[in-house]
Amino acid sequence: MRTVLLLIPLLLPWAAPAPAHKVLDRCTPVAALWTLTVSALLLAAGTVAALGTLALTGLLRIPAFAALGELVHPLPTPSVRLVLPLAALAAGLLTLAALALVRTVLRQTTGLRTARSEAGRRPAAGDLCVVDSPRPDAYALPGRPHRIVVTTAMLRSLDAREREALFAHERAHNAGHHHYFLAAAELAAHCHPALRPVREAIRLAAERAADEAAATAVGDRRLTARAIARAALAAHTADTSRPVMTPAATTGPVPRRVAALLQPAPRVPRAMPWIAALLAACALLSCATAATGALHVHQDIEVAQGETTH
Repeated sequence: MRTVLLLIPLLLPWAAPAPAHKVLDRCTPVAALWTLTVSALLLAAGTVAALGTLALTGLLRIPAFAALGELVHPLPTPSVRLVLPLAALAAGLLTLAALALVRTVLRQTTGLRTARSEAGRRPAAGDLCVVDSPRPDAYALPGRPHRIVVTTAMLRSLDAREREALFAHERAHNAGHHHYFLAAAELAAHCHPALRPVREAIRLAAERAADEAAATAVGDRRLTARAIARAALAAHTADTSRPVMTPAATTGPVPRRVAALLQPAPRVPRAMPWIAALLAACALLSCATAATGALHVHQDIEVAQGETTH
């Protein structure tokens, strides 16, 4: 029973991508961004907790680790032929995920440091930093202070009003602290492969939230749609190597974003849409089952240590 409980959090993330891609159609972009990010983090937490508990259960069946855990009785678990392979697999998956995450963090940190260093060498007009480059690009640079980086090639690709819409989009990213959401999405995607499509949905939600904020700021949805489309078209062939934590107007499925901007502004629903509630329930169930399984294992460890009895 304990093993089954710990397997549920490992299976539930596979059910998340389908509702995640539909949440944006039923929620406002900001609500979708929060719903998707919190759900992804809860599903990732359930995965890590389940894998960690499975690995610990297997380790405590090994005499050397049992002695370190001060076990005076054998840990009550299912067949060793089942527990040990599961524990070895769980430990291996956790190790691989941790190594991949560390590699990503180092790469992104280096990229952010390089981007801020490049921006710091250029004179800034307020939060705007113009980089002389033949590559059309523009992005929001997190940190203190927040910066909006745009290349001269991108400025030449847009007219004055379109530049205003583009700057409003990037400022919305910084104002909404979207880099934290993107970092959370990256973390969740490293914890479970099924959460990688959810990461893409979070990235789209962040762009849609910035699109709507820009349209409100400039007061023209068609102008914002045109600016996004022209900026994306200009940057389409450019070789951009900026970190994923620097959101930009040219990322994501641009045709879908432009189509949304050409429609009336999304209305705030009176109640949570059922698809968002389903995703949230799936995430909560993942954490609840992982916590229940871990609690049962903790009780078994106390029994094996002779502190309590069944």
